[in-house]
Amino acid sequence: MTGNQTRAEAPGSLPRPRIALTTYLQDARWGVWDAQAAVLPATYLEAVVAAGGTPVLLPPIGTDTSVLDFVDGLVVVGGADVDPGKYDAEPHPTTRSQPARDEHDIALTLAALEKGVPLFAICRGAQILNVALGGNLIQHVPDVLPDANYQPAPGVHGEVEFGTQPGSIIAGLLGERASAPVYHHQILDRVAEGLCVTAYAADGTIEAVESTQGSWALGVQFHPEQDRSDLRLFEGFVDAARRYRDGEDDAGRLEPATEFKPTEKSWT
Repeated sequence: MTGNQTRAEAPGSLPRPRIALTTYLQDARWGVWDAQAAVLPATYLEAVVAAGGTPVLLPPIGTDTSVLDFVDGLVVVGGADVDPGKYDAEPHPTTRSQPARDEHDIALTLAALEKGVPLFAICRGAQILNVALGGNLIQHVPDVLPDANYQPAPGVHGEVEFGTQPGSIIAGLLGERASAPVYHHQILDRVAEGLCVTAYAADGTIEAVESTQGSWALGVQFHPEQDRSDLRLFEGFVDAARRYRDGEDDAGRLEPATEFKPTEKSWT
């Protein structure tokens, strides 16, 4: 039995993969209390559980990447902007970052890639993945795409349609075209070495990236956890975590044969 299989299991049961999720650390209110707390929208937890996983929360304090030795997959969730200092840029007037959380999420992301732990990076998580490997971001979408509607109003999700690259993880799970809830004002710009774009919106916005280096790693700019009727990405991720736990060879990594481009010209 491996280190990832030391959990207590009922005789004859099929164990659920342990899925670690990053969290926020910020002011919160519950009951009579108003204080700093580790918090995470329940939609992430519900999606992991519905897809067959057991959630394990990793707050951005006391970071210890060795915790990945005891889980089967990692979700890096959405949230605040990535500190532009991480990619040698000056902050845009609209940028609001949480540097301590950046350090935590980047450390866990790099450790997951190094260990081969399946990685699902969502919205800010996809930006963290790109920045951790040397890529950069456009800090404010309206500066380059004034007609884009990726953050319709505070707390209101938009909808994005995108095309996927044949042979990719995301294409295998969602098909040639798909749509998803979206809420962001920053996007990937220069894609880091070791990643390949596998989904674009028609306006050129990068909607998904995947690792070309060996492990199951998918970053998406949208918010699949917000669509309770479509768990395909979470199910694919939890299945990859199950295979990782059981020591099976990964079958989901992208090996691109040709360059994938958006249907319309992007700002670059």
